[in-house]
Amino acid sequence: MPNILIIGATRGLGASLANTYASHPSTTVFGTTRSAHGPKEGKMNEKIIWVPHIDVSEEGVGAKLVNQLGMLGGGGGMNEGGVKGFDVVAKFLPPKSKVILVSSESGSITLRHEKEGGGNYAHHASKSALNMVGKLLSLDLKDEGVIISIVHPGFMRTEMTAGVGFDKFWDDGGAVTPDEAAKSLIEWAEKLDMSKSGEYWAPRGPRDIGTAEVTIGKNLPTPLQLPW
Repeated sequence: MPNILIIGATRGLGASLANTYASHPSTTVFGTTRSAHGPKEGKMNEKIIWVPHIDVSEEGVGAKLVNQLGMLGGGGGMNEGGVKGFDVVAKFLPPKSKVILVSSESGSITLRHEKEGGGNYAHHASKSALNMVGKLLSLDLKDEGVIISIVHPGFMRTEMTAGVGFDKFWDDGGAVTPDEAAKSLIEWAEKLDMSKSGEYWAPRGPRDIGTAEVTIGKNLPTPLQLPW
């Protein structure tokens, strides 16, 4: 019976991933929340086991997460976002685990182009940092058979993208719902093997990456390996 861990499972892509995995009868899903309990009834699958008070911006969050999972009887699985505490959490992963780091195409320096302009410094820099964490983890955990995949899940129609004014680009940019992105991400994870560990991919291809053609070429494949 596989164990799935979703870091940040209360909304957006994290919630869609947690609900989709929890719908599989043989899967145990652990979801983290910054609050003392999970979301209100009706929004999330009742099978999800909530790991409360997990905030990736806090010091010692890795050890805190491992301690709580140990008490709940969980194992390692999928990680979304954040770069603190990975060294601690990584030691908790059983052999042959798959870790999906949800990054963004915005973390690619190569894809940045005058077509989109500058700005968004903190967001883009944090994604580049997450990409580096994923690459380093893949080297450290290769001998344990742990697969690390760094992904751009797609441009999504979420509160987060609307909050920064990107909702005006949803239609032209091919934005998808979190449920659609979760489906393609789960399909990607199921097919992963060690040959792609430490690599940076867009499972949904270049369809929502506006600078892909002008920076890396036309007639690009799906899935698409992204440049650093």
